[in-house]
Amino acid sequence: MLEEEEKLKIKNILQSDGVIAFVTDTVWGIGCLPESEKAVKRIYEIKHRDAKKPLILMSYDIYPLLKYVDNISKTAHKLIKQHFPGALTLVMNKSSETKDFITSNMPTVGIRVPDNEVFADICKAVHGHVLATTSANLSSQPAALTYQETLDYIGSQVDYVVKDYGLSAKGRASTVAGVFDEEIKTFRQGDVIL
Repeated sequence: MLEEEEKLKIKNILQSDGVIAFVTDTVWGIGCLPESEKAVKRIYEIKHRDAKKPLILMSYDIYPLLKYVDNISKTAHKLIKQHFPGALTLVMNKSSETKDFITSNMPTVGIRVPDNEVFADICKAVHGHVLATTSANLSSQPAALTYQETLDYIGSQVDYVVKDYGLSAKGRASTVAGVFDEEIKTFRQGDVIL
């Protein structure tokens, strides 16, 4: 879907501690490479985000995300098979690969695989295939749902806004749930009913 020239541009921006905005299946997001503390700090500044609120990790597939979590329980495995790709963010114990600056020093990390081809192409273009992300908006404001809203909200503060190529966001946030000792705990009810 994305041209090679655009993929290269995205890759270069992200490798230079850049921040980009992009469409997902739910709402628009902003993100950076998970190893870039400088870029993560910029995301918090752009959004005026509370430092106690962690970012989540997203990819085009579960496999690039596996190194960031400690282990996947049977229940979590079942949820991944049922809802990835899709509008479910799973919170699990993080591994030593997950930087504290992404998770606000919490012992857990949220992971998600959006069901959106544009986002998948972005991930495939970058080293590691994973982005540290959050919604594209100022904290306490509604999330951006279109390319134009994203430009209006944060376009001047990010390094690049990737067009959606007609694959628009559905407008409903992901469900955020954790699996601890095989028990499912829903932190935010979104598009997926567990």
